[in-house]
Amino acid sequence: MDSIVCIELLVLCPCFSHSHLPSTFSTHRFESTPPPRKRLFTLTKDSMDTTLMKMTTNKRKKTNQTLENKFQFELNSCSKSKDFRGAISLYDDAVSNKTRLNQHHLNALLYLCSNAVTDPSLKQLALDYGFGIFEHMASQNITPNEATVATVARLAAANGDGDRAFELVKHIGDYNVAPRLRTYDPALFCFCEYLDVDKAYEVEEHMNGVGVSLEEEEIAALLKVSVKKGKADRVYRYLHKLRSSVRCVKESTGTVIEEWFRSREGREVGQGDLDVERVREGVLRNGGGWHGLGWVGKGDWIVNRTSVDGDGICRGCGEQLVCVDIDDEEMEKFASSVAALAVEREVKANFSEFQGWLEKHDHYEAIVDGANVGLYQQNFAEGGFSIQQLDDVVKELYNQSGGKWPVVVLHNKRVRGLMENPSSRKLVEEWMKSDVLYTTPNGSNDDWYWLYATVKLGCLLVTNDEMRDHIFELLGSNFFNQWKERHQVHYTFVKGKLKLQMPPSYSLVIQESEKGSWHVPLALGTSDESSKPWLCITRATADDAVATVSNGVETAGNGHRDETQKLSGNVDSLDSSPVIENKSTSVTGKRKERSYPS
Repeated sequence: MDSIVCIELLVLCPCFSHSHLPSTFSTHRFESTPPPRKRLFTLTKDSMDTTLMKMTTNKRKKTNQTLENKFQFELNSCSKSKDFRGAISLYDDAVSNKTRLNQHHLNALLYLCSNAVTDPSLKQLALDYGFGIFEHMASQNITPNEATVATVARLAAANGDGDRAFELVKHIGDYNVAPRLRTYDPALFCFCEYLDVDKAYEVEEHMNGVGVSLEEEEIAALLKVSVKKGKADRVYRYLHKLRSSVRCVKESTGTVIEEWFRSREGREVGQGDLDVERVREGVLRNGGGWHGLGWVGKGDWIVNRTSVDGDGICRGCGEQLVCVDIDDEEMEKFASSVAALAVEREVKANFSEFQGWLEKHDHYEAIVDGANVGLYQQNFAEGGFSIQQLDDVVKELYNQSGGKWPVVVLHNKRVRGLMENPSSRKLVEEWMKSDVLYTTPNGSNDDWYWLYATVKLGCLLVTNDEMRDHIFELLGSNFFNQWKERHQVHYTFVKGKLKLQMPPSYSLVIQESEKGSWHVPLALGTSDESSKPWLCITRATADDAVATVSNGVETAGNGHRDETQKLSGNVDSLDSSPVIENKSTSVTGKRKERSYPS
């Protein structure tokens, strides 16, 4: 208590100072009771001295703020408010005062300059300062980064100098940084705007060389300049680039596509005598939905905006759209990637044995993820592994395929448990006898086995596993999702009755048919696919260009790669939802056994 300083009197009576108090006052309270009042605060003498010291230090820091810190603070304010004039005034003062500027400062200034060029009244000033700041950076030996190059390239493009923008990106390696899509955009869009088609193609070629992928905006710009210049081969190429990288195109891209098919150049191109079998082989090889052999047919194009019904039938021309698969080359690379990753993570001898077994048993049309099916909805007290559910799936696939057994991939530990149970032992033995069951060894991961088998055989996979684990992320996302759409069969049990949901009857992507017609989905309208707008583009004489085949999956170049089979068998076990029958979806979807109607 003796060490406490009473400062309440100082607060109430500011005329008092510490020096006016007797020496004993600082260590003793008044003997008399002070009048009632609100106590504000009580501090020890040491803590009061510390507080005063901190206040003095903070005041000294503000007073001694460096020029660089002050510049940074004021530049941040200009950036937030997009105050271009304020920023260049700061820059002039900084250069005059020889303030040390770093890469971050100069990039922020360049960014404000690139924004200001959109204002006609500021454009020239912004260009002058932008290029001047870039030169200042070089004079101070400040190394640019990718953001610097991209921003200066935008300034060059705004000045109509696509060559300078392109030179900047071509020499970005001098700064030990890699280009990105945004680094190339200024040069590419500048050349496209000025219809300098050859230089635009040169930029694309350079992008391909360093592994920078085009997106819809860039492809659409190249498509547009190709249409304007009547470059038929390039138009065809960019339509397929859109097909492979974009599901539904924007309205602006759709307008460019319509412009081509209504143009004189569009009407004049085409091969009226293209071999029918060659076109079909191209469709098969490419996974369906495109052949890639060039314009088919001759004469005027009929361009309509229409929609596609739930079965994939175009309401404009009546053509059957297809569910598109990945092409043969991608499929082979996919299988090799899965095998390589599996060998890294599995016992090599075990997986190699499975690969050998699969070579001798390559007739399967469906693979079943046994654990996924057997454990479905079994998370209750009496739940376990339901062999009945698994048997229902096996029998349904057998019936729908016309008597072809699927293969069930199941772990050895699970099979041993089923064999110990008399009620399930007989069924397991029957599966083994019919080669329905493949047992994976101890310590293995079933996922690698059923995934590899599905990819290698090009057949269907029955599982509700969405394959989002990290092991699947290693395989990439774009073509993997396309592959899943075509090959994965989902299932459910409603009141004990099995329902299989087969792959969709058609894919929401640009499609080129055997007859040379095109169907382009637009990113407009409702999420309901049956009312989504499509461009339907057909030749007036399309039926004369390529011999018409049956009005089923083959007419459209079906990507399901097998003999056409509607779902049949025990359809009574399925409800009336879209899962019961896909008119263009085979149970198997195997490419190698596909045959064409005569």
